[in-house]
Amino acid sequence: MKELFIGVDVAKDWLDVHHPLRGARRIGNTLTTAREFAASCAKQGAWIIFEASGGYDRVLREALEACGVRFSRVNPRQARDFARAMGVIGKTDRVDARMLAELGARLRPAPTQPVAAARRALQAQATRRRQLVEMRKQEATRLHQTADRHARADITSLIAVLDRRIAKVEAQMAALVQADPEARAIARRLQTAPGVGPIVAATLLAEMPELGQLDRRRIAALAGLAPIARESGKRIGPRSVSGGRPIVRTVLYLAALQASRRCTVFRDFRERLQRAGKPTKAALTATARKLLVTLNAMLATGTDYTVAAVD
Repeated sequence: MKELFIGVDVAKDWLDVHHPLRGARRIGNTLTTAREFAASCAKQGAWIIFEASGGYDRVLREALEACGVRFSRVNPRQARDFARAMGVIGKTDRVDARMLAELGARLRPAPTQPVAAARRALQAQATRRRQLVEMRKQEATRLHQTADRHARADITSLIAVLDRRIAKVEAQMAALVQADPEARAIARRLQTAPGVGPIVAATLLAEMPELGQLDRRRIAALAGLAPIARESGKRIGPRSVSGGRPIVRTVLYLAALQASRRCTVFRDFRERLQRAGKPTKAALTATARKLLVTLNAMLATGTDYTVAAVD
């Protein structure tokens, strides 16, 4: 039986739906219409394809999960690249919905797994922490850029407020992890590895539930830590990382920095790469990938960190 893929372009106020047999239509991005749409898709056995859209897809995603409808939440860049590969240059909501349906039929992306309520709450707190940390970073930059006494006093007081807000969010993240027995056990195991503290563990729980379920190459690609070849003819360019999940990549980079300072295994690995001529950032990125692979193996085998676990 041929799969039925329906493309949905998500906007703040509406959803553009492309059904391969019934064509295009627009419905409101509301709880009621999303539930009606999800119920209809469940009856048809449809598979829904839509882009991650910064939170505007939340109502649709929750309605599909409640009705048990399969769906794939794809990276917007992947969807745009697919449209260009199909020769579609124009970009409208209706065109995007049609291309998403076509992407599903041709590429059959992996279905997105439903998000448990506890993980969704943890995700929200991790996102808020990232926003607050970015605001603090911006204010710290402004503090260095001004010599005005009054401006500096105002900036300093705002940084103190942000420090308190970040601490409060971190406490909420810790409480959410502790309230869930499975999450608590995973977080404890992750923190046996060097460089991994409560915030790194909580962020990985929130943003990478696949940890421990995929092989080393797929988990590295998912985090955006797999090196991408840049070769053409006789030209061999430097490999770099891109895509994946920026939040995960950032926390692992910082964790790798700490691990390479405190743990002989990771310090030797990083120093060996730097002696071989790798730039500091490239060496740290490779160390972050090594740390991720180690954490993945720990969860896959159900073991705490040991030097023997490092591949």
